[in-house]
Order: sequence, then C-alpha cells, then structure tokens
Amino acid sequence: MSRLKKTGRPYDVVLFGATGFVGALTAEHLAAHAPEGLRWAIAGRSEERLRTLRERLPGGASVGVLRADVTDPASLRELARHTRVLATTVGPYVTYGEELVAACADSGTDYLDLSGEPEFVDLVYVRHDARARETGARLVHACGFDSVPHDLGVYFTVQQLPEGVPLTVDGFVRADAAFSGGTFASALNQFARPMRMRAAARDRARHEPRLLGRRASTPTGTPRFAGEVGAWVLPLPTIDPQIVRRSARALERYGPDFRYRHYAAVRHLPVAVGGVAAVGAVMAAAQLPPARRWLSGRLQPGQGPSAEKRARSWFSVRFVGEGGGRRVLTEVAGGDPGYGETAKMFAESALSLALDDLPPTAGQVTTAVALGDALITRLRRAGLTFRTVASA
Repeated sequence: MSRLKKTGRPYDVVLFGATGFVGALTAEHLAAHAPEGLRWAIAGRSEERLRTLRERLPGGASVGVLRADVTDPASLRELARHTRVLATTVGPYVTYGEELVAACADSGTDYLDLSGEPEFVDLVYVRHDARARETGARLVHACGFDSVPHDLGVYFTVQQLPEGVPLTVDGFVRADAAFSGGTFASALNQFARPMRMRAAARDRARHEPRLLGRRASTPTGTPRFAGEVGAWVLPLPTIDPQIVRRSARALERYGPDFRYRHYAAVRHLPVAVGGVAAVGAVMAAAQLPPARRWLSGRLQPGQGPSAEKRARSWFSVRFVGEGGGRRVLTEVAGGDPGYGETAKMFAESALSLALDDLPPTAGQVTTAVALGDALITRLRRAGLTFRTVASA
C-alpha cells in the first residue's frame, strides 16, 4: 500500500454537489467549523449557483469554486487531482457516482459520500477497491445518517464489552424527521432494482476474501415487542447492517463470533403495522415505471424540509450489547437526522480524513475502520450524543 504525494494539491477538501439541499448545509457547517488554514472549495456544474452560495458563507471569500459535471469524466478527474479529500452529495450514486469514484481511486484521493445504496457500494468494491489500495485512496461510503450513528454506535458499544469473546449487539432506531427529494430519489431507484442489487451483492461475495478463524453476521431479526427499549421493533432493511458487518470483519475487537441485528422501534403496534404497509406500497409502486415517475414527481431532488421542521426533528439509536457475561445499553442521539445532523456527520468525516491522525487504511473502508475514535470525538464536539446508558 502506498500513498501518492498530495502536498502540491491546491485543496485539502472539496465538496461536490454543494448547491444541493444537503450539500449547502454541509458547506455551511464547513464554513462555520473548518480550522483556520484549511484549504477547501465547493464544486458543481453551475458556477453561478456556486458563487451565490459562497457569498452567503461565513468567510466565503477564501472558499474556492470549481466547476465539474458528472456527465464530463475529464472534469471529474481534474477535480480529483485538485484535492486530498473529495466529498460528494451527488446521487443517486448508482446513476451518477462511479466516474468520480474511479477518478479518486486512480489519483489517490480520499473519497466519501452519503450513499445508502447497497448496489453502488458493492459495485465500487468490485471495480475500484483494488486500484484504491494501490494508490492509497480511502473510499468511505455512507457518511451520513446512513450509516454513521449505527456503524460508530456499534463500534462504541463493542468497546464497552470484553475482548476475545463472542458478542451480540441489537440496534433500535427511533426518529421523528422528514426526508429530502434526493434521499427519496435514491430510495426509489434502489426499490426499482432488486435483481441488480442482489446480483451486485453476489458478485461482491465472490471477490471478498474469506474471513478465517472469525465470524461476523447480520441476520434479519423478527418483529417483536422489545422490553429492553419498551417498543415494538421491526427489521429495518437499510444498508446499515451491511456496513456494520464490514466493520466487524475488518476489526478483531469485535471478537471471534459477532452478530448484529437492526430494528426500527415504535411505541404503538398500529403505527408499526402502518409503517410496514406504507413501505411495502412504495416498493411495489417502484416496480412500475408510470407509478415510479408519479412518485418521483412528488418530491424533487434539491427540495427538503423547512428549517422549522428540521429544528423539531430528532433521532435516537439504542444498542443492547452482550458478551462475556457483561451487558450494556448505549445510545447515539441527535437532532434532525437527515439534514442537520447528516451535514455535521458528512463535514466532520471529511475534516477527519483531511486532518486527523488515523489508522493506515486504503481501499473501500467503513467509518468505524477508517475514522473510529477520531470521528466520535468530533461528533461529540459537534453536539451528537454517544453515551453508556446502563451496564451490568
């Protein structure tokens, strides 16, 4: 594994897709919290919109503006060569993301995104992990609500448990929040591609090295009433368990036999039943092009909830961890998960890659593997909660 020399690059961090809904929130967080001397820029296809955004950022005069377009691979390669870390909000990633990953892998540029799309993450592993390992690039996906609270929450929980013994962790997600047009578009895109998603997962499994002498599994749980959190819990079919499993495969601290289950938690059974029915209806409609087009028109990319709605939003993920005769209950919590807190997680992940003393990693890695304790420290400073609620 080798690192390319990047000292001559003009920027430490470039934010691509900065004028989108989450992109603008991320730019605002960077402008407010980037340390003095950080060289950073915003990038996108409309230079006019980028300059308008820069004008309203605190200290915006020092922020660079770079034009790049996902339909122009040469512009993406130029963008990757200009920075040490490239953060992108431009999705759906399975449609618009691969050329930028390829550019970063080739140029040894650290890459991070907000993708919750399993198909995209698996394709990137198969096609670009080996090249990124050669150049030293770190490819870090799911650096927002998917999947930072869950990945780092499990990592934090495991650290409270004994070493060298089988461990189990269950995660229970509660939230009150709205989502943006970009998030909705990515979800619809994935719902419409179940066969391609399964094919990408099988292809990844063929390429991944076998885990010898250890085991890490993420079985689907069953609906039940969970007394440990006082709520009805339902299996949550997101990318989060896959990310957690990859962290567990990479880090021996998770023990010789690790298991994680991922749930949504709701207080009242009728709400749980209604939520399952609503998700099922959207998934079924996504299979039909006319219905998918109609749904896509309900919320356009670039749109999102108002500042007032975001201010009222919140999330909490509780983890029950057991092993070696010890049991712990931990929590990761914060405000608006999809936007305010996602922007914090994304911006702080980029800053951590650019500035922190991190473990030597390369290729496709998770936030727990690449950033771990450093990112937890940053997120606590930014207002997120990581705490041990109880232990026995």
